[in-house]
Amino acid sequence: MKSPHAPRPPASKYLDSPRPLAFAHRGGAYHPDIEGLENTLAAFTHAVDLGYTYLETDVHVTSDGVLLAFHDTVLDRVTDRTGSIAESTYGEVQRAVIGGSEPVPTLAGLFDAFPDARFNIDLKSEGAVEALAAFVDEREAWDRVLVGSFSVRRMGAFRRRTRGRVATSAHPLEVVAFVLIPSGRLARWLTRGRPVALQVPHKRGPLTVASRGLVRRAHAAGVQVHVWTIDDPVEMNTLLDRGVDGIMTDRTDILRDVLRARGQWHGLEPAPEGD
Repeated sequence: MKSPHAPRPPASKYLDSPRPLAFAHRGGAYHPDIEGLENTLAAFTHAVDLGYTYLETDVHVTSDGVLLAFHDTVLDRVTDRTGSIAESTYGEVQRAVIGGSEPVPTLAGLFDAFPDARFNIDLKSEGAVEALAAFVDEREAWDRVLVGSFSVRRMGAFRRRTRGRVATSAHPLEVVAFVLIPSGRLARWLTRGRPVALQVPHKRGPLTVASRGLVRRAHAAGVQVHVWTIDDPVEMNTLLDRGVDGIMTDRTDILRDVLRARGQWHGLEPAPEGD
């Protein structure tokens, strides 16, 4: 018998690809060819050219309501300008350049550029909640996104606004339930069946978060486990042997090589020359 809290279909379609899923974190931020170009159209194009179909990004919203694929609250770290995203207009942000050449992309621009990709989106600000919910509705993109947040408040607000139509990952308190409660089904009941995935670090200090036990409990509850952000091939193999369902990486080349060697690469392959 299905749980009354099971996610409604279109949300579940996001995860219908063969596992393990390979996520290009910020487009593969530390791949040698694109280092310094995280969360840019160039980075995501590079990942898609490698065969990635799952792209991870973050969203903030400008003072005039434009959703940006951008990690930080301010422009300072990765662009040639300074200032808060939330206090800047889109016109002002457009004048910023990442890595000397790339503009800050809008989420709409990424959706248009990669119509076959699926996006894992981290809600980075309160203002982005309503903007992202409206964007997904307008695009009817309920099956193309999985939304997560480290903020319990933001995650709750987004879920209420989207009424279960969009797949979401567990917020920190929900992750704690799966880590501490020995029964996956009980953890699912306590979290009301809301998260379709736990997106967690491999370790937090001395604690192994993405343990065999966590994977087992999550799977018993019908929940996937995705681990971030893994760039070492030995660690990738350890986690894959443990049965995790997805890995997020900044080194898209290394993860692809590991998955290919294991016969578990489910990304696209480049077309033969001449086609």
